[in-house]
Amino acid sequence: MEKTNWTEIEFILQGLSEYPRAEKLLFVMCLIMYLVILLGNSTLITLTLLDSHLHTPMYFFLGNLSFLDIWYTTSFIPSMLVHFLSENKTISFTRCVVQMSVSYTMGSTECVLLTVMAYDRYVAICNPLRYPIIMSKALCIQMAALSWGLGFLNSLTETVLAIRLPFCGKNVINHFVCEILAFVKLACTDISLNEIIIMLGNVIFLFFPLLLICISYVFILSTVLRINSAEGRKKAFSTCSAHMTVVIVFYGTILFMYMKPKSKDSAFDKLIALFYGIVTPMLNPIIYSLRNTEVHGAMRKLSRHWCWRK
Repeated sequence: MEKTNWTEIEFILQGLSEYPRAEKLLFVMCLIMYLVILLGNSTLITLTLLDSHLHTPMYFFLGNLSFLDIWYTTSFIPSMLVHFLSENKTISFTRCVVQMSVSYTMGSTECVLLTVMAYDRYVAICNPLRYPIIMSKALCIQMAALSWGLGFLNSLTETVLAIRLPFCGKNVINHFVCEILAFVKLACTDISLNEIIIMLGNVIFLFFPLLLICISYVFILSTVLRINSAEGRKKAFSTCSAHMTVVIVFYGTILFMYMKPKSKDSAFDKLIALFYGIVTPMLNPIIYSLRNTEVHGAMRKLSRHWCWRK
């Protein structure tokens, strides 16, 4: 079969082309959720930068998470919204590769960042007296940089291996976006190496971080249960509740996608992937703001500041 130069043609993102009415509904829902993502995460970033009371390791990492969620969703939602309303659902080779690499970088980085945030909570509860010394500004910057660097390296490795594959004419990606596994399945050669690398990346960036998070919370739970007062235990748990909820939502969706039986209806699988890609970044700022007195106080101070300026 004649190999095709993909830099000269376009991919077709199938999405839910067979359900045009569903795509119109998805357009409205995804647009609203994207606006909530931008507003919620931008607000958290602004608060962590402007309010000195939020200049702590936890909110530093939270600011990184919010910045990551904005870039992750922006890498695919705007083009996906256009495709929902258009009969022309094509995307160029370059845009597809950029979309794939950016979203993969952000996803990998988030896994490492959630592990770093779990370590932060472990130190805060299990070693509170040495917390300011251990979680120094330099260490926080190094851990954040490590998270971004590892995420970029994982994405770069898998993207380079994917674009080096030979293709022979198939150009329909059975997804809403340029997803790496759907991309490599278009190749007209053995993709065993790519599948092994993707699986290895999933183990390193999904299940190994989850293991470290679980170990951190085993130590945290052990420490909290040794606290004598009920008020002390409640306060300790409250400092971890937001992070635990984010981890459960993030990993719960991923584990459901991996462990559920393969559906005969690919539309259902694509909707689950869409839920993971949009709903989780939307919930993160809501979860961290809910019942968080520090964030509420920062928002009140910021609103009073703007009202005074007006």
